[in-house]
Amino acid sequence: METPNSNVVVTCPSCKVTNETARPRQLCPFCGNFYAHDASVQSQTSIRRVSSRHDSLPSIVAHRPQGYASVLVHRFGDWNSEVAAIVFQRSSSPTDDVDDDTTILPPVTPGSSGRFVALDSARSSARSNPERRLRLAQSQEDLISIKNGACLYPPSRLNRELFCELVATYNEDPVPLHKLLVDVFSSFENICAAFKNDPAQDGARHDTPELKDELLHLVLDSTTQLGSKAHKVILKGIIATMMQEHPRLYSKDEPRVLFILLILPIWGVQSTFGILAHILRRVTTLSNGDHQLMVGWLKTLTPERFRQLLSYMLQFITVRQFPPADHSLPPLSKSRWWVPAATKVIALLNVANNTKQPSLVHYTEFYNHSLDHLDLMQEYAAWQIPDRPDRFSFCQYPFILSVVAKRHILTKDSEQQMIQTARQSLMKKVARNQIPDIDIFFLNIQVRRSKLVEDSLKEIARKQRDLKKKLKVTFEGEPGLDMGGLTKEWFQLLIRQIFEANRGMFVYHGESRSHWFSMKQTGSLREYNMIGVLMGLAVYNSIILDIHFPHICYRKLLSPPVVPNMDYIPVGLIRDISINDLKQIMPSVARSLQEILDYDGNVEEDLCMNFEVYASHPNEYDVITAEEFGTAQSFPLIKGGSDVPVTNENRKEFVRLYVEFILNKAIYDQFRAFYLGFHSVCASNALIMLRPEEVETLVCGSPNLDLSELRKVTDYDGYTAEDVNVKNFWDILLSLSDDLQKKFLLFTTGSDRIPVGGMSEMSFKLTAQRDHLEALPQAHTCFNQLVLPAYGDADVMRQKLIIAISNAEGFGLE
Repeated sequence: METPNSNVVVTCPSCKVTNETARPRQLCPFCGNFYAHDASVQSQTSIRRVSSRHDSLPSIVAHRPQGYASVLVHRFGDWNSEVAAIVFQRSSSPTDDVDDDTTILPPVTPGSSGRFVALDSARSSARSNPERRLRLAQSQEDLISIKNGACLYPPSRLNRELFCELVATYNEDPVPLHKLLVDVFSSFENICAAFKNDPAQDGARHDTPELKDELLHLVLDSTTQLGSKAHKVILKGIIATMMQEHPRLYSKDEPRVLFILLILPIWGVQSTFGILAHILRRVTTLSNGDHQLMVGWLKTLTPERFRQLLSYMLQFITVRQFPPADHSLPPLSKSRWWVPAATKVIALLNVANNTKQPSLVHYTEFYNHSLDHLDLMQEYAAWQIPDRPDRFSFCQYPFILSVVAKRHILTKDSEQQMIQTARQSLMKKVARNQIPDIDIFFLNIQVRRSKLVEDSLKEIARKQRDLKKKLKVTFEGEPGLDMGGLTKEWFQLLIRQIFEANRGMFVYHGESRSHWFSMKQTGSLREYNMIGVLMGLAVYNSIILDIHFPHICYRKLLSPPVVPNMDYIPVGLIRDISINDLKQIMPSVARSLQEILDYDGNVEEDLCMNFEVYASHPNEYDVITAEEFGTAQSFPLIKGGSDVPVTNENRKEFVRLYVEFILNKAIYDQFRAFYLGFHSVCASNALIMLRPEEVETLVCGSPNLDLSELRKVTDYDGYTAEDVNVKNFWDILLSLSDDLQKKFLLFTTGSDRIPVGGMSEMSFKLTAQRDHLEALPQAHTCFNQLVLPAYGDADVMRQKLIIAISNAEGFGLE
């Protein structure tokens, strides 16, 4: 058995942050300085570059990726939320400089410069300012006091017993508690004295704010119940705190106080927003290392407190973005900085949530649905202006935009690309003195049902330049104008045939009910490319596909989200894969690998395994045999792997290589063709904003059906909502099994999945047919319309409806 390395606890002498690490560090990850002073003397490399713009508001994203990633960030803004976890990580290389990109906000008050001096920045630049040198003289006295064991902060009267006593008598006499609360929150020093475990402690830990948790939570919970008068008293104290210009604090106590103020349950009222705005601004002016501390402390919150803080921030943005008509908020010219400050604080919450396992809240709780009503294309255009990288846009922080908003941006962007492509085709026709044909504005696919895959491959390969045009499908020998229904049916039939097991392109794993790429390339790479093209066409044409890929497939599709302009750069590879990723596809294999890691005996002698994988039987992988298509074949995981036994010492490496082989190496060529096919259609900057889960929703829709919501958006033609036939119809439909309800949705709309935005975004028409009452119901999928004969009898209607929806393909569909 392996013995884990013991962790080492070290404290940086510069920033006073205590860090626990499995291996000794020479550089502090929070400030970039050496832990050992002699190391900094030996090094001739400059660790930090002092910014000449220290008096401007620093961006929360202080360290940007390098290489190809830096090009993306410079061009398109900050990374999406999937990689937000690395935004605040500093490089540990002694040659890396601190990025000094800044964002200057509009003036806070008339006549001001719009710049705010952070506490650390003020002290670091004191040498060039006589007034600051005078203040540092006082700081030297503080240092002497600290060395003598004296605390800078006054003793606090707040304790559990006194607070509980005053709360109990609050209704009879609120004055004593009001005085106590004002005293506690009236300065940085008093807040630290009241809530720090050790008020005289210098520095901080990144994994805990080191506060009196029981007392703090008691105050927070009681504040919620005390009512508005107590809230006003606390706000009065906070105003005094925020007006302090140069508080005398121990290192890292400023972010600690701001953390306490943020989690107070008093920010849900509009009248508090002016004070909250200045707290948010002060948080954004913290250094990058302090932001990392704040992220670590936010991860210690309970999901309830985290969700409450997040809701306050979202509400703050909504009210400022769409102010009330009573002009109760400051003019926009004086408070334009409110929204950027709040959004950047939400970015800290997002990073904390993404790096917490499991996450504190679902990623959809970061959505601000009110932003769906903005001019999103203007936000998108502002995001892509390379000359103004400091200009604020919500697209820089895509986690706050709902998937509906992102779909709107992606759709509008695709429409613009479609129009541009069609215009180019038209200009070519005119230049050749040819009569323009209406078909030049569409991607026309003509196929035979008997040769669906082959014809589709040829059409897509022949019309690569037209992929961004509006899609129209024609089935040879069948009359009908494609108003959307034939396109939906073409997608459904084509996907179904390509994923058939006898084609050998994908392997279906019954335990996870998902498909994965076959290790053996039985299909041509052109077919894998076509699957990617189909997914891209579905997104661009707002078609929902019945595809069952695991979540990791969509992570690979966004790795990277923009296709590199050099062929030798690998695509579709995920570096931080784990057993949990494999579990999405092959749960039993993942369990077997975990058992190898947990095995207490001698792995080499008892399990007799080598660094290789075998392929022998179809449809599943095994730790001993990777099974596909009936022919045994050995795949070494390392050079000479068949002769390298798996031991207790190297089993972790074996598991890592095994997972890497299944998810990356064994299917690289197939997935690369699939990746390039998808991005040949969806080559949009908007993809950078999407999470993998959101791409999956755009492609597959939501599987959660609630046909009662469809009833709310239904229009009636020849019927009324109170008609007996209508009531019978809904009673029958809602009583059907989930499988039959999906078939009904497929019959009437061409897809059995709910589109992005839910049923409320659908249109559905129920039309009466008064003659031919013996006929089956008919559907017009291009209009989401059901023609329902007025049967009169509920049993007859049920029988006819089930027959129609169970035989939908090629029948009753238009």
